[in-house]
Amino acid sequence: MSHSVLEAIYTRRSIREFTNESVTLADLQEIIKAGIWAPSGLNNQPWRFAIVTDEEVRAKLSETTHYSRIVLGAPALIAVYLDREAMYDDVKDHQATGACIENMLLATEALGLGAVWLGQILKNKDKVNEILGLSSQYDLMAVLAIGHPQHRRQKSSRKGLDIFILKTFLQEGSDVFQK
Repeated sequence: MSHSVLEAIYTRRSIREFTNESVTLADLQEIIKAGIWAPSGLNNQPWRFAIVTDEEVRAKLSETTHYSRIVLGAPALIAVYLDREAMYDDVKDHQATGACIENMLLATEALGLGAVWLGQILKNKDKVNEILGLSSQYDLMAVLAIGHPQHRRQKSSRKGLDIFILKTFLQEGSDVFQK
């Protein structure tokens, strides 16, 4: 059995520095395609996207976030939205969008690209919508900055499983969970 998905999960890092090489439209569409295959309640697929590679538009968007350097340095951005008219449950639809974004980040990794999930820009979501010419029907959830990584020296670690697992209820004789 292939472990490529697990490898992508464990090796993916947030990339904030990109080369000047452009990202193809085909790759951006593949990233979005991976996102739309995330699970959603009732399969309502409430997410929508705006693709931005135009330098002038990226410059305007950079003014809406503390992380302007990343927005300006990324050759491509994908703004991820929730379509309020497609939603049926606030919590489930927000959870589904998180799954969509994670799929997109993993697809970016699989394509040999790098990305970072920008959230601070949400403080100015109305201005972002104005720049992109979108109505308030579309609720900004994140902007992904995407490009070819300048390097892959990012490090990360995680706490042990014992910190996160509150209780285990195992079948008698099972050794499913071992410390």
